[in-house]
Amino acid sequence: MATAQQIRAELEPALAPLGLVVEDVTISPAGRRRLVRVIVDTDVRALEPSDTRSPVPPLSLDDVAEASRVVDGVLEDSATLGETPFVLEVSSPGVGRPLTTREHFRRNVGRLVEVRTGSQHVVGRVREVDTVTVVLDVAAGKRAPAHTVTLDLVTADGPLHGTVQVEFRPAGAGVDAADAVASGDGSEAEEDD
Repeated sequence: MATAQQIRAELEPALAPLGLVVEDVTISPAGRRRLVRVIVDTDVRALEPSDTRSPVPPLSLDDVAEASRVVDGVLEDSATLGETPFVLEVSSPGVGRPLTTREHFRRNVGRLVEVRTGSQHVVGRVREVDTVTVVLDVAAGKRAPAHTVTLDLVTADGPLHGTVQVEFRPAGAGVDAADAVASGDGSEAEEDD
């Protein structure tokens, strides 16, 4: 029986030319078939190490559709899944997915995020992400002026955890933490084999 790690190992080289990485693979039973879910995202490893601030465009529906075609082709040509039919879902992570790695935060430069650490709860716009820290611009509130917060990506309690906040107004249009809601999904393409 195929494992998620085997599938991931087959998919990563096929998705690399598209500038994508595999974020997650899950396989679960779905009646007489198996449901294979593959989450892909932009590969930020190709960015110059000195580039800590440029925004990374989110995946479009076309990007996800192209990734779905590539993933389906790889799985069809592979013996990893055997003869059992499968349903394939390929999607981007979506805003509800936790940010836990440098790459997660780096993809979200310019976006509003909520970060909780052992002692802090911060909502701010990601300004910069280097190899060890993330810099957030926090909007002025009732009790504090606008300020910048620098957080370590790895703390004594483990990796920093954050969540992208959905904004109903574009960045720079007077959006502050009160205008954000934490919900939403990523782009998704589904195929039935």
